[in-house]
Formats: sequence, structure tokens, C-alpha cells
Amino acid sequence: MKLLSLILPILLCFSCGSEKEKSPALPDAPVYTLVFIDKTRSVNVNQAYVNDKYRQALTDIVEQHMRNKGDKLEVYFIHENTSKARALSLTVRSEKDDLEGANATDREAIETAFQLALQKEKGIYLRQVLGKLNQQNTGASNQFTDIWASLPVIAKAGESGAEVKVYYFSDMVESVKGSDRRDFHISPPKDDTQAEAEAKEDAKKLEKYVIGSPQITIISPFEPTASVKENNPHVAHYWQTLFQELAGVSIEEQ
Repeated sequence: MKLLSLILPILLCFSCGSEKEKSPALPDAPVYTLVFIDKTRSVNVNQAYVNDKYRQALTDIVEQHMRNKGDKLEVYFIHENTSKARALSLTVRSEKDDLEGANATDREAIETAFQLALQKEKGIYLRQVLGKLNQQNTGASNQFTDIWASLPVIAKAGESGAEVKVYYFSDMVESVKGSDRRDFHISPPKDDTQAEAEAKEDAKKLEKYVIGSPQITIISPFEPTASVKENNPHVAHYWQTLFQELAGVSIEEQ
């Protein structure tokens, strides 16, 4: 009995050591952020409320999601040809030096140097992103709003293995001509029942795009006092249902 009580702690320690060797800490997956900015006539980013709201949201996105080497942010314009309208592609290049074997003083110096380099990089990226926000689209492509075309872009990002975050800076009023498309400017859903039915019908057409389980946020241009006619809640319900059907995810609305 006495021998067993001496051996047992040794076996436990050996087991713990082996477990640590088997399960090294894994680095966080990189973040792949997609920003879709509406460049159609129905969204005016020159309005003070819209511009202030969008600038702050973009600032937060860069600050929160561009934090480690390999984190990526791409900006696409929503218009007639959304999937081909990539306006910006940015990747964090700042890298933290190896901390292995470093003492407390060296670790602090390495961390400080990394944060300074990262903040400088993020400042450059933010200026580029805000420049795209204010870029005007006066061409014919501003007549149509093809939000469906963002789905293959999201699917492609998901193939990277990164954590995908999607932001729509848009009123989400899909508007594309064609018998198998939606034009919410002409025929918006009249109630949630119609919105759900249309979304489920459209999900069957769009299920070929395997978009995974991205985090999706819609940042609308509407002021809190906007009327129901201007900010149609049934359009929002359409998109909630569509993404629920396609990926089992809920949309955050801001």
C-alpha cells in the first residue's frame, strides 16, 4: 500500500507531462473580413449620418479584426457586378518576434515593438478603406444592386480556413432585372410570410455556394426615425431567412 502511494504521484506527473506534449497550444485562426459597400443610387454616403456611422464602423472593423499576421480584409463594391468589384485587399504583415527564451524585459520590448508596427500598419489600412467608402460610382453599374453576387465571394473566403466575418454597408434592397431575380425597389415583400417564402425559394437556387458559417453584420444607412416605407422590415426578414437557410447563421443588424 505504501509503495503504491509513492508510485501513483509519479505516474500522474508523467501522464500530465505526456498530455502537455500531445496538446500544444494552437495559434488562433486568421480572420478574413469581407466588407461590401453599397455603391448604388439608393445609398448616399455623403449624408452626414450615414458617413459618420459608416466611418466609425469601418474604424472598429480595422481595429478589431486586423490584429495578427495573416489577418485579411477585402472591400467589395455592391452594384451591378458585385462579385467582380473588389476594390481593396489588405493583409497584416507585422509579426511578433519569437518570445521563447526571452526574459520579462525582452518580452515587453518585443510586444511593444509589435504593437507599434501593427498600429502604424492599421493606420495606413484605415485611410485606404475610408477612401473607398467615399469613392463615388457615377457609372451605369449604380442602377442595380446585386447582393446575391456576394455569396461566391463569401464561399471563396471560407475555403481559406480562416474565421470569416462579413459586413454589408447597405440598405440590402436587392434590385436585379430578370424573371428569376428579385427587384425589391419594384416588388418588395409585403409581409414576413412573403419574405420567408421568397427567401426559401431563393435559397434553393443559391445553395451551390457553400458559404460555411460566417459571422454576418448588416450596417444600414437608415436613421432611427426612418419610416417603415423607407426601412422595410420585411426586406430585413428576407435576408435573415435566406442566410439561416443557407448557413444556419443569424444576422446582426446595426
